[in-house]
Amino acid sequence: MSVPDWVPLREELRDEEPYGAPQLDVPVQLNTNENPYGPSAAAADDIAAAVRDVALGLNRYPDREATALREGLADYLGHGLTSTHVWAANGSNEVMQQVLQAFGGPGRTALSFAPTYSMYPEYARNTHTRWVAGRRRDDFGIDVDAALALIEAEQPDVVVLTSPNNPTGTALDPAHTRAVLETAPGVVVVDEAYAEFRRDGVLSALELLAEFPRLLVTRTMSKAFALAGGRLGYVAADPAIIDALRIVRLPYHLSAVSQATAVAALRHRDELLGQVDQLRRTRDETAAWLTEQGFEVAPSDANFVLFGRFDDRHAVWQGVLDRGVLIRETGPDGWLRVSIGTPAEMEAFKQALTEVASR
Repeated sequence: MSVPDWVPLREELRDEEPYGAPQLDVPVQLNTNENPYGPSAAAADDIAAAVRDVALGLNRYPDREATALREGLADYLGHGLTSTHVWAANGSNEVMQQVLQAFGGPGRTALSFAPTYSMYPEYARNTHTRWVAGRRRDDFGIDVDAALALIEAEQPDVVVLTSPNNPTGTALDPAHTRAVLETAPGVVVVDEAYAEFRRDGVLSALELLAEFPRLLVTRTMSKAFALAGGRLGYVAADPAIIDALRIVRLPYHLSAVSQATAVAALRHRDELLGQVDQLRRTRDETAAWLTEQGFEVAPSDANFVLFGRFDDRHAVWQGVLDRGVLIRETGPDGWLRVSIGTPAEMEAFKQALTEVASR
């Protein structure tokens, strides 16, 4: 994309590209970490009925505080949380944007550890927040001593941790999370978009909320809840932090349709989350298979697997795509990421990759 010179765009944006994974019409799409199992007919009917109910009142603005939705999310999260501890927005992307609007901005610094989610620097750019990226270890974990030294040196207003991390799938050591919380001078965000897929025994940062009032834990309904099209993300934090986010939210930022859809989905959470165990098993099977084929595989607690290393990853990505399977060319050089799909989709992926790798 090229913006003509006559368009009075901010100079720092002139050479930028809009964020987005390739959207291609191919038989097997394993590139955006979606849940391959959609809602049942019963859940879809309930969502449709809920939307129809609010449609009769679409001439009125929605509940700008999303009270019923926040109550439902608090009930889902547990840990003694109430609606005052939870905020919701149009995907966890908007939640993160609001976090940097509230706690970042001109003269302030946000810090994270790469490789990680590629949108974080864009949130910082869009809010005029200085961005600092430390480096992860070769195994994609965090070198806690180096991390704490960087935090001490930079004194960031916002630290963003991601667990499980995207695109690597790596979960944080809880001791490292605690150490960052004890050192960081500002707020600490733990992005848990893939938390429901973590392996048994891997703790959530929700366990630390009561102890650390400057901790924010972000989640999404896009992945485990199979609601990517519903665009619903949320954050749990101290009520004072939630009130700070409410200052920067746009008026009526969550439509009545979005709220009704999410509330109805929460009523069916047992069903919608019912495929999580199957996806975790398929993830582990896929990782084992990739290892058996001689690939290097990053341990994953998410619904995707990062694997490599390739001298020319684009050629491999293209070869797999030519065979009808779309995966993601992302992360460190030499690595590719595959989202976990149905057994049939994963078989198609294995066949395509085998053919490409044997050429």
